[in-house]
Amino acid sequence: MPLFQGRKPPLVLTGAGRSLFALTQRLFSVSGEIDQFLSQSLSPGGLELRLASDSPTYAARFVAAYPARRPGARVQVRIGNAGEVVDWLKAGEVDAIIACDPPIDASLAYQAIYRDQLVLGVPRDNPFAGSTSAPLSVLHGATLLLREAPSRTRKTTLHMLSCSGIEPAETIELHTRETIREAIAIGIGVSMFYSAECPPDPRIVYLPLGCEVPIQTGYVMCLADQRRTPLAKSVFETALSLTSDSPIAL
Repeated sequence: MPLFQGRKPPLVLTGAGRSLFALTQRLFSVSGEIDQFLSQSLSPGGLELRLASDSPTYAARFVAAYPARRPGARVQVRIGNAGEVVDWLKAGEVDAIIACDPPIDASLAYQAIYRDQLVLGVPRDNPFAGSTSAPLSVLHGATLLLREAPSRTRKTTLHMLSCSGIEPAETIELHTRETIREAIAIGIGVSMFYSAECPPDPRIVYLPLGCEVPIQTGYVMCLADQRRTPLAKSVFETALSLTSDSPIAL
């Protein structure tokens, strides 16, 4: 049965070759699942969990809760934006991820862990700092601090402003949440954050927005063909234990 068209590179699979390739992919996936199951069953802690997350807050909460599901386990964490962590998972660079509103993909398994929405961070001396909420129009003519271009927080913020016809006087791009919070505290500008990612700081006030705000959902995810492994099961059990901490009920 011919599996390739021609004999010189670049080789191209025939229809039969593509079918056989799909079957062998399933074969190697099951073989890897068996290896992982056996290696993890041999020790109480199992293998090290490589976790990636677009939320430092939920990564930390997961690390705190995970040993209860797998005593003695070690967790290694990488932080990136939502697109990056999905790419890392598909490339096999991590075992599980926490990501906000990821794309629907049949190759991935999902478990919702939290729902959240944006709030506005302003310096303590801002005129709205004493209010219970702030209108979106407070950003008109303000200096808006933004994350890097792939950031979902940035995309959602700019989409809301565009739909409302609101234009900041200036935008400044700062790469991390920590840098943006410090910039707010010293009076450079204002910015949006998801409510679970607002650590107490006496120099900053976080205000709910007095308008309809898009709600995001965060998920714990692993590769679908690894869903039944002991490692993945412990990951999803931990995810379920954290859903009660969701700022908005799931």
